[in-house]
Amino acid sequence: MNTFSAIGEPDWSKGEGMLPVVVQDVQTLEVLMLGYMNNEALQQTLRESKVTFFSRSKNRLWTKGESSGNFLLLKDLRLDCDRDTILIKAQPIGPTCHTGNRSCFDTPYNQNFIFELERIVADRYEHPSESSYVNKLRQKGLNKIAQKVGEEGVETVIAALAETDEDFLNEASDLVFHLSVLLREKGRSWNDLALNLEKRHR
Repeated sequence: MNTFSAIGEPDWSKGEGMLPVVVQDVQTLEVLMLGYMNNEALQQTLRESKVTFFSRSKNRLWTKGESSGNFLLLKDLRLDCDRDTILIKAQPIGPTCHTGNRSCFDTPYNQNFIFELERIVADRYEHPSESSYVNKLRQKGLNKIAQKVGEEGVETVIAALAETDEDFLNEASDLVFHLSVLLREKGRSWNDLALNLEKRHR
């Protein structure tokens, strides 16, 4: 069965059976790491939906997270135009780098923190605790969550018109936070908003 019927087969001959793999965070698009795959590693990745490389130092297949539990869950896979480099978009479970950093490239904290915020809110939903503000807000129901978005929206407008830039940024941040909770409560995501905005732009 041709796994790459839509995008073509990798050209394994160019890398003598081994091709570089760039891994990006599926939400933030931050580059997390670079690895190498042979066909066997690629097929295992597709079969198990956990990114698996061929480790040149261990001389064997190596599933990222097999010892740490910090897996990379496969979400999308593409080939470049020459079919000799693989791009993977993955959902990281925990830090990617063995140093404990989010990325092996030690880049500054991702500028798409809004997606990290979305993850944090989702985690509060999935693992509620009594001390969590998100959990307390959730227990009050959809009406209260929506009301908070409205309140923060008004406070953002007031800060923009009559308060300092710092006040404005703080109120706008509160608005985005509460909107993140509302999106989660409604079963939607920032990605849904981005796709809708893109559709409306067309």
